[in-house]
Amino acid sequence: MGVGGARIEWLKLSAKKFCFHLVAECIAWRSSLFMTDVAPSTPKAPRPDTGGILYDLPSPYLPHPVFGLLHLPRFIGKIRKHLAGALPPSYQRNFTKGFDGFLCLHLGIDPQAVIVLVKESKSEEELVAQLKVLLPKDVKAAKWNRQVVQMGMSEMGREALQATKKKMAIEHRDDLRSFADLIEYDEERLG
Repeated sequence: MGVGGARIEWLKLSAKKFCFHLVAECIAWRSSLFMTDVAPSTPKAPRPDTGGILYDLPSPYLPHPVFGLLHLPRFIGKIRKHLAGALPPSYQRNFTKGFDGFLCLHLGIDPQAVIVLVKESKSEEELVAQLKVLLPKDVKAAKWNRQVVQMGMSEMGREALQATKKKMAIEHRDDLRSFADLIEYDEERLG
């Protein structure tokens, strides 16, 4: 290969690295919008439409670091709150249902099996090891993650989303386009 061919290959490789870096930066930026370890400094009083609000649960947009599944860290967090007797009634209403149930249905597992694993695991490493046994080899993360971000965007979903926004007195918020967005709003990660 001549000097010109080598230069073209170098440019292609550089462009690939640049694109990969750019995509990684975009993903990190998007995730940072929804990752917060700090509760709002002055949380609002519980809203009558949703009840008690937990500010320390992970965002539904946060993927599990090993499995890549959106909502899984949140489900695990809710299980821990439930086991500690600290899951408010407003969250108990959809505990193991809603996103939790849809995630388990997607994975072909019983939500109770996940609860048992969280209860019996002595460490995060042990929990991950046990989840690797429980979950299917291919968790189809891309398919599930697409479902999470689009839940509420079908015709029927938009109607349910709009009805929920009306109960929350935010029907004017056209920027909230999915149920995950409503969770982000409710837990004050979105203004």
